Amino acid sequence: MGLLIAGVILWSAAHFFKRLAPAARAGLGDKGRLLITAVLGASLLMMIFGYRMADFIPVYTPPEWARGVNNLAMIAAFYVFGASAAKPAKVWLGTKLRHPQLAGVAIWAVAHLLVNGDAASLVLFGGLLAWAFGAMALINRAEGPRDVPAQAPVKKEITLIVITVVLYSLVAAIHIWLGVNPFV
Repeated sequence: MGLLIAGVILWSAAHFFKRLAPAARAGLGDKGRLLITAVLGASLLMMIFGYRMADFIPVYTPPEWARGVNNLAMIAAFYVFGASAAKPAKVWLGTKLRHPQLAGVAIWAVAHLLVNGDAASLVLFGGLLAWAFGAMALINRAEGPRDVPAQAPVKKEITLIVITVVLYSLVAAIHIWLGVNPFV
C-alpha cells in the first residue's frame, strides 16, 4: 500500500510542479521535460505495482447495478478524454468542457470507485480523482477565463466516436486478459 500511496503522491506532485512552482519548472528548461516524464513513468509503475501488490481490504460492497453504470461511464470517459484531441477546433463536447482530459480521468475514477470497494481502490481511484479536480482548479486559477474554441466538423465527431469504441474494446479485452472481466 505504501508503494501505491507514494505513486499517487508522486504523480500529483509531478503534475502540480508546473503550476505551483512555474519559475523552478521554467528553470529546468527542456531537460525538465525529460525529468518530469521520467518521474511520471516511475509514478505510474509505482501505482500499477502498488495496486497489484496491495492486500484486499474491503471497505464497502459495490452494488449489483454498478457494473453496468461503470461500463457506460467508461465509454463516456474515453469519449470525454478524447474530446481534447481535435485541434484547432474542438468536437462538440470539447467546446463545452474546459478540461476534457481531466474530466475523462474524473469519470474513469468515479466509475472504478463504483465497482471496487477495497482500500487500495480508494487510494488509487480516489487519489487520482482528487488530483484531477485539483489540477482543474489550479489551471483555472492560473489561466483565468477561457475562450470557447470553434467547433470541429462532424467528421471529427464521428472519428472520435469510432476511436472511443475501438479503445474501449481494447481496454476491455486487456481487462479480460488480466482476469478482470468488466462484463461479468
